[in-house]
Amino acid sequence: MKNKNSLLHRLILQTIGHEKRQHYMIPIFTILLSLIFGILVIALLGKNPLQAYYNLLQGSGLAPKASYAGHKGMITDFTSFLNALTPMLFAALAVLIALKAGLFNIGVSGQMLAAGFTATVLIGYSDLPAVIAKPLVVLIGFIIGALAGALVGFLKHRFNINEVVSTIMFNYIFQYVISFLINTFYVDPVSRQSANVKQAGRLTLVDVVVGDYKMDIPLGILVAVAGIAVTAFVLGRTTLGFEIKAVGSSIRAAEYAGIRVGRTRVLAMMLSGGFAGLAGVTYYLGYFASIQPKVLVSTGYDAIAVALLGNSSPIGIIFSSFLITVISKGSTYMSSTSGVQAEIASAITGIILLFSACGAYVKYKVNRWKDMKEEM
Repeated sequence: MKNKNSLLHRLILQTIGHEKRQHYMIPIFTILLSLIFGILVIALLGKNPLQAYYNLLQGSGLAPKASYAGHKGMITDFTSFLNALTPMLFAALAVLIALKAGLFNIGVSGQMLAAGFTATVLIGYSDLPAVIAKPLVVLIGFIIGALAGALVGFLKHRFNINEVVSTIMFNYIFQYVISFLINTFYVDPVSRQSANVKQAGRLTLVDVVVGDYKMDIPLGILVAVAGIAVTAFVLGRTTLGFEIKAVGSSIRAAEYAGIRVGRTRVLAMMLSGGFAGLAGVTYYLGYFASIQPKVLVSTGYDAIAVALLGNSSPIGIIFSSFLITVISKGSTYMSSTSGVQAEIASAITGIILLFSACGAYVKYKVNRWKDMKEEM
């Protein structure tokens, strides 16, 4: 048994022991552990885990299905997957920026709802032409989200109110106030959701005919990629990025360096809320065309797992967003084909979050094993 443990230790040290590789190898290691755990869960249900995982890929347009409906194919499933991926990318950026400043924005879903509702009412129901409406939707989404985030940052700076508490409370406020407004003024009597936005203001081109296919094309994916590039540049190459990371690393050291901590926190939460707002408009006026009252979408909470899996890196969240969206998007097809309940996909996402939260512990243990080996 001791030899087996030594062999396992050596294998782990060779794989993730090198410090220069740990920033991406440890997230990969935790993902593999969580997927293995997911295999055990599915196997305990008496289902084929490998088939279930393959169904997730099929449901996301990453693998071919046995058959398709008319005007549908693997490419249409993939564009639908990109449509779902877009708000996840923005939401993950929102969580990431807050984390860099040492803050925890758990109110992304509420900020998404506030931005999506405001853009819906102001632009989504208007008669503006598409060339004006679509940019305005993006602009309003960012502004409303930024204002909501800045308010949280101000409360943290001025009154030292914990951002976790304030964002949770704002989630409830946005959820129920907007639900009241929808049910009072904007409800669709048939669907019991808000009335659908007009196509001119929607950030997804619906049923676009390309060859023999009818596909949904998400325009927001281009903005999301640009947002990731800008975030990486700001955090890595600008004074603001340095100040945000300095405040997140050590408040005392940042104050000693002359950084205005309160101002930096407010700016970080404002940027975080702005990206949450973009997630909201690409979700409520992109992926969907209406808002369900009294419901906060899980995207804002899944984004926490995405940011942690991506090692709080703008580039890393591209891959982690991809993984989490594959699981959530492919769950329906997995359920209908393999008989594995769609809720299992949510459980797997939760397991991934649990294991990714242990990344710091994994790094500690690996480095400790390495030090012990060097001492020997």
